[in-house]
Amino acid sequence: MTKVKVIGGGLAGSEAAWQLAQRGFEVELFEMRPRKTTGAHVSDRLAELVCSNSLGSKLPDRATGLLQTEVKMMDSLLIDCAERAAVPAGGALAVDREIFAQSVTDAIHNHALITVKREEVTAIPDGPTVIATGPLTSNALAADIARLSGQEYLYFYDAISPIVTYESIDMSIAFKASRYDRGEQDEGDYINCPMNKEEYERFVQALLTAERAELRDFEREDPHFFEGCLPIEQLAERGADTLAFGPMRPIGLRDPRTGKRPYAVVQLRRDNLAGSLYNIVGFQTNIRWGQQEAILRLIPGLENAEFIRMGQLHRNTFINSPTLLHATMQFRNRADLYFAGQITGVEGYVGNIATGMVAAINLARQLSGKPVWIPPVETMVGTLCHYVTHTEPKDFQPMKANFGILPDFPEHIKNKRERYQAYASRAREALDQSLELEGVLHLSPVS
Repeated sequence: MTKVKVIGGGLAGSEAAWQLAQRGFEVELFEMRPRKTTGAHVSDRLAELVCSNSLGSKLPDRATGLLQTEVKMMDSLLIDCAERAAVPAGGALAVDREIFAQSVTDAIHNHALITVKREEVTAIPDGPTVIATGPLTSNALAADIARLSGQEYLYFYDAISPIVTYESIDMSIAFKASRYDRGEQDEGDYINCPMNKEEYERFVQALLTAERAELRDFEREDPHFFEGCLPIEQLAERGADTLAFGPMRPIGLRDPRTGKRPYAVVQLRRDNLAGSLYNIVGFQTNIRWGQQEAILRLIPGLENAEFIRMGQLHRNTFINSPTLLHATMQFRNRADLYFAGQITGVEGYVGNIATGMVAAINLARQLSGKPVWIPPVETMVGTLCHYVTHTEPKDFQPMKANFGILPDFPEHIKNKRERYQAYASRAREALDQSLELEGVLHLSPVS
């Protein structure tokens, strides 16, 4: 019987181990806790939720709700455990953390084909392997991943800028242009939100008085992180005009409404090929999300913006997946090595579960002599896998489930709610057909 190693007992690793075992493979699941702690976890249970007890909206026309539906269609263990551990939370799937983690732990320990090994893995093993060690990957294993992938393709911290949808930007105020009209980028690559002096000063004052998220001790260990990618609120503390001469410098730009150079400008850069998402350039921040949204709405043109992702700073080990992985979660330079979960750049609990499933399904198919499976890009799981493996490598940042990364319809549906419902309907149909056609849920491996 083929033996497979899964490194990491979080959401992605636990799901991957279960899916492989359900397909008849003997699995060794390695989890270093409690022998070695992470600084964030508080127990030795598998699939412990660290940051929140919510797995996001469960409504079928919401991005996380669609993703939950998809992983349920793929027979996810963890979503089943989550639903059995659910607590009242309106339209969200929230769980009792202890009951959820214990349920997953019991299921994994009781599976006849899974052996849980409580030890740190310090080097990538030989043979069929799934690495799902998450954002707090141990230093020794991270060093070996860097050796295999190249040091320049492994990151240890996130400095994430906010992302907004294009259609929510007020283009009667904002304008498209690159600096000096050099033509170095396509016309739509950059959108500019101009500020006069009064608007700029009001924005800076809001930054200076905003409440910031508290970093944990293990996130303060590397001082180079903060100097290398300073939050905008820390830049603002260095002087009233620091931002105007930094990420908000207006040089080379003219406001079409006035024909003059603005006092300051906030630039947004296209974030996906479809041009449906734009990130706010240089706006990494540690301001609490509620206040952060209110402050960002002070930017002219973003008063009614739809924020797909807020800015944040935190410890997060992840690889440059566009350079290193196929959409199957398979490592490009080693066929029997797969990555899953947050280390791939996928954000969100359900996204981690989904990539654990994709990695396990494909490793099982590979070992069974079957072709690997790429989830349809029209599905949320498929578009997440596609995004993190096909976006521009030099600008790669982690991404969570959202409708902005799904391919649009040939004829754009203007009503957002109708469009999201259409996305969800198309995704369910595409996944159902793909699962049936490819026999993805067939659990018996080829001998």
